[in-house]
Amino acid sequence: MVAFFLPRASDDEQAERLYEALAEFAGCEPAPRGQRVRAIAFPQDGAQWVAEVREELRGQRTTQQLRRGELIERTETLTSSTRVLAVYPGRPFVVVTDAQPITGTPSEWANPFHADPDRVTWFDAS
Repeated sequence: MVAFFLPRASDDEQAERLYEALAEFAGCEPAPRGQRVRAIAFPQDGAQWVAEVREELRGQRTTQQLRRGELIERTETLTSSTRVLAVYPGRPFVVVTDAQPITGTPSEWANPFHADPDRVTWFDAS
């Protein structure tokens, strides 16, 4: 497990302030230490995506096609230049990115956006 961190924070105190500010922006409650999310994997629009703090959103879409009686499976790698700043647990989980309106960067993802993960990776509880 990895200790809690946020991109753009130079120390633990600043990370805490930023975590609380991003939760306020997202309209959700900041999670207490020991319940903070490092990454989630979730389905969205027929693809499996991963939102990991400090990383760009990434995903995979697998399609199947029947060709001449043979089932052909193709896996497409999906990428987004949208970088994850924080993930907040809940029903649904809330993901905050570095896209508009936080920065001027446009994105195909809303900011924040909601996701129902099928896998969660937590930060270290310490």
